[in-house]
Amino acid sequence: MCGRYVLRTDPAQLAGQLGITQPALFEQVAAAFEPNYNVAPTDQVVAAIERRPRAAEPGAEAVRKLKEVRWGLIPSWAKDRSIGQKMFNARIETVTEKASFKRAFMKRRCIIPADGYYEWYKPAGPKPVKQPFFIHDGSGAALGFAGLYELWRDPEVQDKEDPAAWLWSATILTTASVGGLHRIHDRMPVIVPRAHYDAWLDPDYGSGEGEADALLDLLDPGRDPNLATYPVSTAVNSVKNNGPELVEPVEAE
Repeated sequence: MCGRYVLRTDPAQLAGQLGITQPALFEQVAAAFEPNYNVAPTDQVVAAIERRPRAAEPGAEAVRKLKEVRWGLIPSWAKDRSIGQKMFNARIETVTEKASFKRAFMKRRCIIPADGYYEWYKPAGPKPVKQPFFIHDGSGAALGFAGLYELWRDPEVQDKEDPAAWLWSATILTTASVGGLHRIHDRMPVIVPRAHYDAWLDPDYGSGEGEADALLDLLDPGRDPNLATYPVSTAVNSVKNNGPELVEPVEAE
């Protein structure tokens, strides 16, 4: 699974990596940004989304931008937002089948940037203490997690034209761990290959009948991204803790 991660890279830099060149399409996110060393479900997170404006003419190009979304997907049909607390991950093996995810997988995909994520190793023994590890790209480059997003209509806001009437939320796809990562945990986030960012974000790509396989092929979940790992302090266990000290290497506890 992926239940905690780090984002410290400035959104202006992320925008360049994600092919977003116009400042107006990332400035709002950049203005509110603060590095987060312990991102957790239900937090507001940064996502790259490509979408046509609501009032766009037929055939208009989709616009790619950075947007803040709530981590924990709330399907459009949900009665209330509480369902999102449990839907922060979606298994790639069943994403095309689950009612909560299959429509978003075909039309509403996003990339959730991260500087790395945490996973907990559970050693053998009668009372094992889980050891957190920080998992990241050894070069220091940001990762692009494969995500899905939804818009949920808040019934408490009467005017549907009010931006507050629509809650944006997202989930992170997960797959079986590859390479040496399986020694820490059996699941990992799906990382979009950088060469496939454009296709993954394109709302028209693979949206035809029976084209889900084309989208799955883009992600190549069996590919080993060669991520680096090291143990970190158990201070990361509490979402109340947040700071650069959380990603400092420690001796395994």
